[in-house]
This record gives sequence, C-alpha cells and structure tokens, in this order.
Amino acid sequence: MRYTEEHEWLRIEGDVVVVGITEHAAEQLGDVVFVELPEIEAQVAKGDEVCVIESVKAASDILAPVDGEIVEVNEALVDNPSLVNEDPQGDAWFFKMKLDDLSVLDEFMTEDEYKDFLG
Repeated sequence: MRYTEEHEWLRIEGDVVVVGITEHAAEQLGDVVFVELPEIEAQVAKGDEVCVIESVKAASDILAPVDGEIVEVNEALVDNPSLVNEDPQGDAWFFKMKLDDLSVLDEFMTEDEYKDFLG
C-alpha cells in the first residue's frame, strides 16, 4: 500500500488502484454519517474533488491522488457510511481507478514513511 499526505491509502490490485482513507483520517473525522461517491467512468485529474464525506464534526473531500478513470465505487458506503469508522483500511474503500501508468504510485509514501509522517 501507498499513502498520501492527505491521509488516503492506495492499494494496487492488478492494473487498478483502490483508494480509501487511513485509520488516522477516520479517527479525525469522527462518526461518518454520509458519503457521496464519484460517477463510474468519470475521468479525474490529480487533486480533483472526487468524494464528499460528512461526519458529525465536519465535511471533507477526498481528492483524486492521481490522474485516471473511476472504474468502480463502493456502494456499501452509501447505505452504511459508518463502515468508514469500522474498517477504514479494509471494507470501507471509496473507489477504484484505472491508471495509464502505475509507476506514478512510487511518489507516494510507504507504510513506514507514513508512520513517520504522522510523527
């Protein structure tokens, strides 16, 4: 897995990247009450707002970590947004992206680097 400074995780599954938020991010948000997912087949650019998460504390955006196409979304989050709190780095993934070049993921942090980043 790779990690962004925005507390997103990226897991490679073949030629697709699965994107979610870290346990740290889920803890900071508090109880998640609403998730708005992107459209399948949407072309996104790095930094684009892709998802909206609302918690009892605040609303937050999930940004596209890289350029690519949204190929799948986790509909389970729409019906059960609290999954984000229960299993942020497992069942609560947000979307899957198809990338032209997986090597762009090398610029993101490893798990050890992310732990150092959190301090």
